[in-house]
Amino acid sequence: MPFDTIALLKAVLLGLIEGFTEFIPVSSTGHLLLIQRFFGFDDEEFGKTFAVLIQLGAVLAILSIYFVKLWKIFIGMFSDPAARRFVIGVLLAFLPAAVIGALAHGFIKSVLFNPWVVCFTLIAGGAILLWVDQIDFKPKYHDATQFTLPMYLAIGVFQCLAMIPGTSRSGATIVSAMLLGADKRSAAEFSFYLAIPTMAGAFTYDLIKNYKLMTFDNTILVAVGFATSFVAGWIVVRALLGYVTRHGFALFAWWRVIVGSLGLIALALGK
Repeated sequence: MPFDTIALLKAVLLGLIEGFTEFIPVSSTGHLLLIQRFFGFDDEEFGKTFAVLIQLGAVLAILSIYFVKLWKIFIGMFSDPAARRFVIGVLLAFLPAAVIGALAHGFIKSVLFNPWVVCFTLIAGGAILLWVDQIDFKPKYHDATQFTLPMYLAIGVFQCLAMIPGTSRSGATIVSAMLLGADKRSAAEFSFYLAIPTMAGAFTYDLIKNYKLMTFDNTILVAVGFATSFVAGWIVVRALLGYVTRHGFALFAWWRVIVGSLGLIALALGK
């Protein structure tokens, strides 16, 4: 694709959308695909790769905020059984998506990365969030590092649903954790931790598969989207835990329903 000011502005916009939506249960990939469908890149193949690669900027936002805590866990896993168990738990939660993502990568990118799929999934996910928000949970876990190993694995299995764009990786993680006994805050916090290996793995795999698309101009666009997703992601991570603890998920649920419905109308009109 030609490199110009318009392309640069699109990269900034998409980076901001990625950062602002990655850690809230509205599906960052779904939003990026819809924006690209209606306003996006001329090169559709690169557009899909771009949507995956800029997610790493949001991951770095988590690392910058939780660096001290994560470093203590990393150091402690060699001597502290609790830290070691948490690291094993994150790896267990990451494993199902890693295996299925590698096996079904081509199908996911060619079939499921579809605006119609995104819109229907956004609406369905919004309905699920509204349902979850009405349940009077009696949480057993209030610390994301204290879940059981089977619970970590079960969350990882649920996270595989997020391979369908529009589902939301954070949404699948949060909802499954709450259904398995976590409170809202610890469920949301675990979604941050699980994002690190999941999104880093997706970044690495997609880059290896599509490195030929990374021309100089495309690399510049990814770098711009990466940087803006970092800034937006940092803002959201700092604010999200307190918000969901106090207000729940209704705002995100209705946002999903509205965006999905508007997308379906636009697609039906041939936009």
